[in-house]
Amino acid sequence: MHPPSPFRTLKSLMTCALMTFAAISHAQQVLRVTAIPDESPTELARKFAPLGKYLESRLGMKVEYTPVTDYAAAVETLVNRKVDLAWFGGFTFVQSSVRSNGKTIPLVQREEDMAFKSVFITAKDSGITKLEDLKGRTLSFGSQSSTSGHLMPRNFLLAAKIDPDRDLKRVSFSGAHDATIAAVASGKVDAGALNISVWNKFVEDKKVDTNEVRVIYTTPAYYDYNWTVHADMPAALREKITQAFLDLNQNTPEGAEILKLQRATKFVTTRAENYVGIKAAAENAGLLK
Repeated sequence: MHPPSPFRTLKSLMTCALMTFAAISHAQQVLRVTAIPDESPTELARKFAPLGKYLESRLGMKVEYTPVTDYAAAVETLVNRKVDLAWFGGFTFVQSSVRSNGKTIPLVQREEDMAFKSVFITAKDSGITKLEDLKGRTLSFGSQSSTSGHLMPRNFLLAAKIDPDRDLKRVSFSGAHDATIAAVASGKVDAGALNISVWNKFVEDKKVDTNEVRVIYTTPAYYDYNWTVHADMPAALREKITQAFLDLNQNTPEGAEILKLQRATKFVTTRAENYVGIKAAAENAGLLK
């Protein structure tokens, strides 16, 4: 039996290389996207649909949205490269950075996320008018991994010398901002803490009666949500994604629709250093492991 000729060996190697390249190229034709479930699955899907179509047209590749069951799953799917792009809160970005040894990169955030806020709400007849009145009462946060629904509200409570675990009668977690509003409105809890953007949207859409449920405290501003990728994503693709978000404009019908659904005036670039304060707050509250 004759050994294969150098030509046949080279041809075989080239064929394998081409097949590998084709497989990689095919894999890169799909951008897999997820988001922390800070609202109901139907609302998240509705908000993402026009953005997904826009990204497909700008990137020249298919965009697939994959919902996850909880915040931790969103972090793990990006860290383990099961998705390529994730919508994170500030805290979930910090968690992803810690879990990946700094291999997640925040690309863009809404302009609003440079100075985001949380609100504490309560029923009008609760007798609660300030943070100090929460002592001995029941309070609902959102998800345990939520920046605006748990970490920062807890941080500001601690700053006001109120320890939620010692000074409140009971602390619960609704899982999402809209669920927190529902818990307060139905009387399941005396008060709730949530994302100001979701609260304002509910008020705008008349999904909450402000004569029955009201804001008692608005937190100071902090950095929050962003779109994050894994550092292993090719730089060229990262740049195309970033530019696609930066190019969204309220003066075009498509841009206006997407920005309204994303509750944004525009997107701006961001960087990991912006979330140092979030990390410090998480460590201070004992929430970062």
